[in-house]
Amino acid sequence: MKKEITFTMIKPFAVERQHVGQIIEAILEHGFRISALKMLKLTKIEAEAFYEIHRGRPFFDDLVQFMSSGPIVAAILEKDNAVEDYRKLIGNTDPSKAESGTIRHMFGSSIQKNAVHGSDSPENAIIESGFFFNQLERF
Repeated sequence: MKKEITFTMIKPFAVERQHVGQIIEAILEHGFRISALKMLKLTKIEAEAFYEIHRGRPFFDDLVQFMSSGPIVAAILEKDNAVEDYRKLIGNTDPSKAESGTIRHMFGSSIQKNAVHGSDSPENAIIESGFFFNQLERF
């Protein structure tokens, strides 16, 4: 039986600060299996497409600019209850409000520069994973 998937992106701020290894280590230590992984740099158009759901919100342009400002690491993670468990592991969107020991608390600096993206539902995990990975890139 297949486990549930979730999608994550290590954001440019965390990549620039060389936290990729520590973040991946935390993911693995919490029982996730990485079934797809790549580093890439989003174009402005790709960032706009990925965050289309937020178009029209006051933070959209800044988010697109930030997410296309440097390389990101995208990954599909598998585990029973993957979405909920990963949301707990990453913590609150605002690192100052995230619980101690969560990824965002340890590696984020602001709501925008919060180190990682995590899917908010199993349905969105499938959509977001499909944005970055075709079937040949999944293991």
